[in-house]
Amino acid sequence: MSDPINTRRRRLLGTIVAGIGLLELGLSGLAKAQHASTPRSMFTPPASFTNLRYVETSTLRIGYAEAGPRNGPVVILVHGWPYDIYSFAEVTPMLTSAGYRVLVPYLRGYGPTRILSSDTPRNGQQAAIAHDIIEFMDALKIDKAILGGFDWGARTVNIIAALWPERCKAMVSVSGYLIGNQKAGETPLPPKAELQWWYQFYFATERGRAGYEANRHDFNKLIWRLASPQWQFDDTAYELSAASFDNPDHVAIVIHNYRWRLGLAQGEPQFDALEARLATAPTIAVPTITMEGDANGAPHPEPSAYAKKFTGKYEHRNIGGGVGHNLPQEAPRAFADAVIEADRM
Repeated sequence: MSDPINTRRRRLLGTIVAGIGLLELGLSGLAKAQHASTPRSMFTPPASFTNLRYVETSTLRIGYAEAGPRNGPVVILVHGWPYDIYSFAEVTPMLTSAGYRVLVPYLRGYGPTRILSSDTPRNGQQAAIAHDIIEFMDALKIDKAILGGFDWGARTVNIIAALWPERCKAMVSVSGYLIGNQKAGETPLPPKAELQWWYQFYFATERGRAGYEANRHDFNKLIWRLASPQWQFDDTAYELSAASFDNPDHVAIVIHNYRWRLGLAQGEPQFDALEARLATAPTIAVPTITMEGDANGAPHPEPSAYAKKFTGKYEHRNIGGGVGHNLPQEAPRAFADAVIEADRM
């Protein structure tokens, strides 16, 4: 099915290939790069990322990339804000070459994923997003998968591993344990930590909502640079993901997500029971590898603060080389290896 977002991406990909001629310059070696200094436009994403598939759940029509053997072990990779499935563009072929079936869905409010009914709240609360992935698995008849994610995606896979452990074979989570609750959000942080959350307070105001609506392209590019200060991405690479922010529900869902965290917006009653369970900060028993880049400029907990939340087989990995918040895209080899090794734990 044709989609304006993917049409825009195809033009950008054409510019990448025609303008640089990378296929003749040793693309295969670049695909293996894992350091933050690797220019991101020097990689042509797999065809599965431009030839998307779609599936319907009770509330969404989800666009997703799929690659690898249909009978391979399933890996589901979940992106965060303000990113999209292109965070996993290099990770995916690394996993498919190891025999995995890889699924990379666009979250609600991103890319071609659409909420089916105009009556459905544009809800960004954590339980709603996790429930979306469970329904995504149900729609594709996937009983169990290896889950990996960062940012919103890490929180999402944490929730699934905690509340639906029978659906999660193993997990890779950047920045560790990110399950939150509104009550905890009421507690003030030290000034330096509050400063890192400046955009959360901006989004709490109507000025912030209007500003994000008007300037989401440049706003999110600023977040990329602040969250990954040593990552040498270029404009072409950013534009591949920036197209996702044109989703008609993007602003509403992002604003609701951050306002909900501060208790300034209500969630949907159907998720109250799940949120009550999450408010207890449940432990996670599935085999897990947590990861952190050495140059993560976004707010994130110290590994020592969450290690005890993982009660099963567990390992933490610090990734050097100037790797920031978008770890799968900045260090794809390290992330892919973690998925494979978590599966073997």
